[in-house]
Amino acid sequence: MLQRFDERNRDIIVSVGGRLTHRDRAAISPFDSAVQGGDAVWEGLRLYRGRIFALAEHLARLRRSAKALAFESIPTDEEITEQIRETLLANSMTDNVHIRLTLTRGVKFTSGMDPRLNTSGPTLIVLAEHKPPVYDQAGIALITASVRRPPPDCLDPKIHHNNLLPSILAKIEANVAGADDAIMLDHRGFVAETNATHLFCVREGRLGTPSTAACPEGITRATVLGLAVADGIGCDVGDFSLAQFHAAQEVFVTGTMGGLTPVVMIDGRMIGDGSPGPLTRRLTELFDAETASGGTVVIPAGRLPL
Repeated sequence: MLQRFDERNRDIIVSVGGRLTHRDRAAISPFDSAVQGGDAVWEGLRLYRGRIFALAEHLARLRRSAKALAFESIPTDEEITEQIRETLLANSMTDNVHIRLTLTRGVKFTSGMDPRLNTSGPTLIVLAEHKPPVYDQAGIALITASVRRPPPDCLDPKIHHNNLLPSILAKIEANVAGADDAIMLDHRGFVAETNATHLFCVREGRLGTPSTAACPEGITRATVLGLAVADGIGCDVGDFSLAQFHAAQEVFVTGTMGGLTPVVMIDGRMIGDGSPGPLTRRLTELFDAETASGGTVVIPAGRLPL
């Protein structure tokens, strides 16, 4: 398992419904919609030297998802940002931090799935942890899961919701196979994403990535595509078969948890020469430069260590 317990997180302070408390004493109601039916939306954010990268884009996606689920009320971006800031300051966190932001429909007056049972809400949960990128930058191995991404006519992937069971089932298959993560196909058999990240391949010097027809619209994915275009790298977005990924010159994945990570093995097939390729290395450099200089300031410069 790539993630290990970080001793610095033993006594972190979390925010639930605007209340700051020790992680061991934090509580959410058994009547909360997230508990009752996974009725919540979420975002993963990363803090670099007091700045949250692409905060506006993440909050916009959170708001779109909540509106699609017909949440009656949604906190303003300013309210959410302030709760994030308070949580980070309570933990003296300034860098190399991952933030799990969850917004539930709120608390019901009795159990049941009907949103009309919600008379209190929403509930905003801010969980900030000391967490460097979680993948091995030397490269990871993937297998293809039997579990597929649901088609948009079953559950629209543009809703960044908390119902992650398909991804969890795919991750279980990866664990059993001894792989780092699992590729998930869409209902037509084309590559969609992994259980946790978006996929890119390099074929004949061009960058390729599956469309988001059956997976969320990734913030890191969009950043990498923009950096590639600005650097003059040809890009193709569309349908890619598993065979095209097996035979690719390079493959890498993107996501807030790990940034940009090379893939060196898929289903027992070595990708390229088994090490990060030149285009992967170039885009990693560009992405690292982007995250080092961009983002929304949430921690004042005076609070940053020298």
